[in-house]
Amino acid sequence: MLIRAAEIDGRLADVRIEGGRVAALGVLEPAEGERMIDAGGGALLPGLHDHHIHCAALAVARASLACGPPDVTDEARLAAVLAQPGSGWLRGIGYHESVAGMLDARQLDRWTGDRPVRIQHRSGRMWFLNSAALDRLLSGAVPPTGMEREDGRWTGRLFDADAWLRSALGGVPPDMGSIGKELASLGVTGITDMSPANDDRMAGHFAAERDTGRLPQRILLAGTLALSDAPRHASVTIGAAKLHLHEHQLPDFDDCVAFVSDAHERDRVAAIHCTTEVELVFALAALKEAGVRPGDRIEHAGITPDPLLAQMAEMRLHVVSQPHFIAERGDQYLADVEPRERALLYRLAAFRRAGVTLAAGSDAPYGRPDPWASMRAAVSRRTATGITIGHDEALTPEEARDLFLADPLELGHIRRIREGAPADLCLLDRGWAQARTRLDAADVRMTLIAGSTVHDRVDQSPVQRRPRTDAPA
Repeated sequence: MLIRAAEIDGRLADVRIEGGRVAALGVLEPAEGERMIDAGGGALLPGLHDHHIHCAALAVARASLACGPPDVTDEARLAAVLAQPGSGWLRGIGYHESVAGMLDARQLDRWTGDRPVRIQHRSGRMWFLNSAALDRLLSGAVPPTGMEREDGRWTGRLFDADAWLRSALGGVPPDMGSIGKELASLGVTGITDMSPANDDRMAGHFAAERDTGRLPQRILLAGTLALSDAPRHASVTIGAAKLHLHEHQLPDFDDCVAFVSDAHERDRVAAIHCTTEVELVFALAALKEAGVRPGDRIEHAGITPDPLLAQMAEMRLHVVSQPHFIAERGDQYLADVEPRERALLYRLAAFRRAGVTLAAGSDAPYGRPDPWASMRAAVSRRTATGITIGHDEALTPEEARDLFLADPLELGHIRRIREGAPADLCLLDRGWAQARTRLDAADVRMTLIAGSTVHDRVDQSPVQRRPRTDAPA
């Protein structure tokens, strides 16, 4: 394949792709029968990498009902959404207590009747079940410790029990074909799945999804410590050991230190979920006690005061942020977060000034999977209603873009298009000077992974194809 007249790092060049890699850059003549694409001066970027996503949950979420902001903002609307006819399971996602408080089974029963309903909180760590759901789940399974009970009755609130819920439901991992296509259309060629429960079973499922082409993106899989012992799959790379902290139920400190140490002994970095200041203090103390391995990560860093930021810089930790949460949740943050902490929300530029390695991920389905929307939010720092949060944390369009160009195995290295590099590419329909003012997924014209086209909206006229082929030359 020959891509002609592409803008690469501000200059026009032709790019030849052979054997899944960039074979040559410069002014190139087409070979006989070679497929050619006229980029027309459009920017050619390395494929984007989502450094924090939950693919299985995203696939399931696409078949679920939105039960929280911005789609659902009050009790009446929630009741209307849940009034779906039918007898099978109804699954809701994205709930926030600003809609109708902390739901319980009795409240849900008034809206849902005999149909089993489960609704996931926006945080991803709890479920709300109606009575019909409780009856079905408990008819063949022992209640987990995370199932809340008050005054001798089940409230319908289930905490941190996703593995139990999957087992009780008899579920199987979802088909990720639609997710693969969606991510490809956004220019995403690689993902780091950060689901803390990922184990050997999920490693096998991800490998099968990639081998069949349903999930064409390159896969770095974080998860349990046991994932270290999973059978190796050529199409899946094992990543960080994920520890999910919750401020209101922190683990035993020594257990946390042991987790980090065990991850390091297994030649893996630790990735610790920290959305609050308390969680971050706890995580930094555990990492200091266990010792830091290059590449250890803080996921989210939702609130980071200057003293903790300085510690993170001194410890040379990496941060994977979600800039788009300011756009998607910022107005709710303004209502829930104390004024003194608002400027500390999802900081970006402060990390860069301190020399902390920074990358970004969507956290989808708990955030939108669109990296371009995240880039826009990183530049504007504006909420949905246009209020700016932490204007000093804004990035330039280039800095925002590079959050998704970081090498997933070495976040401090920004990938560029070079000879010999994998031909994982994102072609835009316009030059970067215009694209940087938009940062819009609509500008993605073509996505290639290892030289194979996984998304193509190129007009057919400038594209020359060999008969009956869409594979790389």
